[in-house]
Amino acid sequence: MGMRTLTDLPNIGKTLSNKLNLIGVRNEQDLIQLGSEKAIVRIAALENSGACINMLFALEGAIQGIRWHGLDESRKQELKEFYAMLNS
Repeated sequence: MGMRTLTDLPNIGKTLSNKLNLIGVRNEQDLIQLGSEKAIVRIAALENSGACINMLFALEGAIQGIRWHGLDESRKQELKEFYAMLNS
């Protein structure tokens, strides 16, 4: 399978794709290498980023190739804890 563009991935629309481009993520491989946690930290540093827990779930789902609703509950919990720590 060839390298997919960001908007080819589940959960990634034009707006989130644009935010990812701003932090230097250009394609699926860039996102996989960076990881959802580091990506949300960088997006949160952008002005008017709109970063939220659902965006973090969306990024993780995109990396796993699934809709974020299908994330494993234990992974969701890890992400919730990370996000809470990020905002404390």
